[in-house]
Amino acid sequence: MYPCRKTREKLLLGPGPSPVESRVLRAMAEPTLGHLDGDFVALMDETQRLLRKTFATENPLTVTMPGTGSAGMEAACVNVIERGDQVIIADHGVFGRRMQEVAERCGAVVIKVSAPFGQALPEEELIETIRRHPEAKLVGVVHAETSTGVLQNLDRIAPVVHDAGMLFLVDAVTSLGGMEVPVDRLGLDIVYSGSQKCLGCPPGLAPLTLSPRAVKAVQERKTKVQSWYLDLTMIMRYWGEERFYHHTAPINMLYAFNEALRIIDEEGLHRRWDRHRRNAEALWAGLEAMGLALPVAKEHRLPSLTCLSLPEGIDDGQLRRELMERYSIEVGAGLGELKGKVIRIGLMGSGSTANNVIFFLSALGTTLNRMGWKTDVGAALETADERFRD
Repeated sequence: MYPCRKTREKLLLGPGPSPVESRVLRAMAEPTLGHLDGDFVALMDETQRLLRKTFATENPLTVTMPGTGSAGMEAACVNVIERGDQVIIADHGVFGRRMQEVAERCGAVVIKVSAPFGQALPEEELIETIRRHPEAKLVGVVHAETSTGVLQNLDRIAPVVHDAGMLFLVDAVTSLGGMEVPVDRLGLDIVYSGSQKCLGCPPGLAPLTLSPRAVKAVQERKTKVQSWYLDLTMIMRYWGEERFYHHTAPINMLYAFNEALRIIDEEGLHRRWDRHRRNAEALWAGLEAMGLALPVAKEHRLPSLTCLSLPEGIDDGQLRRELMERYSIEVGAGLGELKGKVIRIGLMGSGSTANNVIFFLSALGTTLNRMGWKTDVGAALETADERFRD
């Protein structure tokens, strides 16, 4: 017999996964049931109700897909897109480009609108592209770009998409549970997320909601969905009243997800959004008080994920190793065009606290001083504390 391997606890302040509350972990240890057991079916019903509240939607088809956020992206694309469809997909980071690639693998003709990493999408260009391609079936946008920490405002785009008769596909992997995802307010048609970010659950599930318009598009498609496993025409029957067998659900993961959604419901969506925003603004103020640069304009910053430019002469790998080895803090490296130029700091779910902001600023400032880039840690802590008192 081999002993169970133990790992030391670490503070997850990267781009995900985020810290998981002990009651969520305990829920995973509950006895496993059959995936059609009456008690488990009742839990599925409650999970759907809580997930609709978290998405702020009345959409009947609101489910969790087995897999991480990328499985949600793939499910969204394979169910709506058929070979030869024209789709407009915007990118301002790694995950917008991933959405484009997934759509291309579905056989779509992808019309691309791009922005440099660290900037929001050029809304006028996107709107003009929609008007130039009235035959396009859908428009895809990343709401919260995890690779850059950019938040994309959707308010101007959504009415144009709907006036053109297109479906609006939105990636909310790093925003759901940490800020408003305006599903019903803006009539977003297909929205997916991931369990391991602001929802505060271990990785392994991809929440997904479809509007009645999107469901109609799925039901009226001319060809079968190219993925059997992600085929919503069957999965909606499993999550609906019929309980038609499709796959063995990840039972214990759904226990954890249900508990995480209960925590969100207890806190209240608006209070949760306010908490993420307040802690992010304190972090930003503390970083800037150190003399550090934040490459994303404030009006486009994500409250759940902050991109920090590295000072000249500071190696990102060494910095991240120092934070892990000395303080057990995990932060993320840059991706794509930002690789080696930034680190990514996540304040998500139960990880978004004033204590974590103060601890991280102290650890970062001390580490930078030790690496030869001198900064005033005390000023950073005082500035952040002032924001908490505002």
